[in-house]
Amino acid sequence: MTEADDAPDDAPDTGAPEASTPATGAPESDEPPAPTTATRLLDLQRVDTEADQLGHRRDRLPEREQLAAASDALQEWERDRSSMRTRMDELTVAIEQAESDAAEIAAHKVRLEAQMKTVIAPREAEALMHEIAGLDERTDELDMRELEALEEQSEIDDRLTEHLRTESALREALGVADSALQRATSEIDAELAGRAEERTSFRSELGEAMLARYDRVRSSSGVAVAQLSGHRCEGCHLDLSAAEVDDVKDEARSSDGVAECPNCGRMLVA
Repeated sequence: MTEADDAPDDAPDTGAPEASTPATGAPESDEPPAPTTATRLLDLQRVDTEADQLGHRRDRLPEREQLAAASDALQEWERDRSSMRTRMDELTVAIEQAESDAAEIAAHKVRLEAQMKTVIAPREAEALMHEIAGLDERTDELDMRELEALEEQSEIDDRLTEHLRTESALREALGVADSALQRATSEIDAELAGRAEERTSFRSELGEAMLARYDRVRSSSGVAVAQLSGHRCEGCHLDLSAAEVDDVKDEARSSDGVAECPNCGRMLVA
């Protein structure tokens, strides 16, 4: 029996290469870096800008213009209806007045005709006849006025009947436009509510002094925080000199990464 035969079956293969030992040192982390004051300010500015844009869009929704147009159309329709009804009432009064005047004239004429039968003097009879003729002319005028009023009333009545047929369509259009606006504003309001929650969260992570500075600049400039991109402030879009860039970076290093743009006064993240 050879020495090889005496070796155990499970002996390690010494000819195989050894596994490499991992390099020592801290392992790489997949976690994102912790937010800084500068990044929190940028997030806050982003949310406020998005909220401003949503509010601007909400005020200028095309559905709002469509609702205003539908409302104007219905109001104009109501004004026309009111105008026609007012004129109908005026004509009714005019017709009734003409009939009343005609009745008085007819009664007066009856009295004059009865008086004619009792007079003897020619001149008195002539005067009575002249007065009766005047009453007849006045009656003709009243009849003509009443006829014209009746014709106009009939015309307006036809127009009003046709006008009233369009009411339901106008009111339906107004309802549709109102519902469309409510849907559109509800969607934007939901987005605004989300931005409000984000805004509250971001503001809670910033100190009072930084928030006061942010609010002060935002109230005057609209956009309070901008980034320094190369030599340019992305807030005012003006280039800074090399010396100004150095000053901004020095200030940012000593102020939580936030400096001030020498051109527009915005909070500049460098």
